[in-house]
Amino acid sequence: MSSKIDYADALDRAVSLALKALREAPDDAEAWGVPAAGLEWTCWETAEHLADDLFFYAAAFAPRRPDLERHTPIAYTRARPQAPYNSIFADPERGVAGLLYVLEVCGAVQVSLTRTASPEARGHHGFGVSDPDGFAAMGIVETLLHTYDITAALTTAWTPPDELCVLALDRLFPDVPREHAPWPTLLWATGRGELPGLERRGTWRWYGEVRDAG
Repeated sequence: MSSKIDYADALDRAVSLALKALREAPDDAEAWGVPAAGLEWTCWETAEHLADDLFFYAAAFAPRRPDLERHTPIAYTRARPQAPYNSIFADPERGVAGLLYVLEVCGAVQVSLTRTASPEARGHHGFGVSDPDGFAAMGIVETLLHTYDITAALTTAWTPPDELCVLALDRLFPDVPREHAPWPTLLWATGRGELPGLERRGTWRWYGEVRDAG
């Protein structure tokens, strides 16, 4: 019998590896002002968006009686028309180190709540009501992909471990063919890469709904 996946530990590892890679990028806010790979958002905005994702995923299942029909009613805005809508913003006066500190904090919030939440907890998401493990898997996907978006623009190497990619694919992308390596498959599944014999995805989604453990 296989042991249960510890999604909190996996998310913690994903965020830790992402922070390590991002800290190897230029420690210069001006450099982080270039567009992230494939996005209209800057690298700085993409990191803020990732922090915001982790915070909101934690907030989705944190209440004792979560709203399963709507997002958590925290106001959000964007700094410019092309930027993402966020509630979490880093103080620019603290530079790149401060930005990554904010990302670390938001990651820690989701990891901690995933560890302590009841397995029966549920939360709203546009791709289906999910549980703490499902939201952790979403956090892993966001972390792996947005770290890729940033590092590709800043010419910093980033290849996440196969086991994190496999976990994300197994939990959120049951429709995706699996005959190729895990990381290129995850990039293809999210419209970021090519796979032999398959058309590049123009639109994509994941499936976060709670599924029967079977």
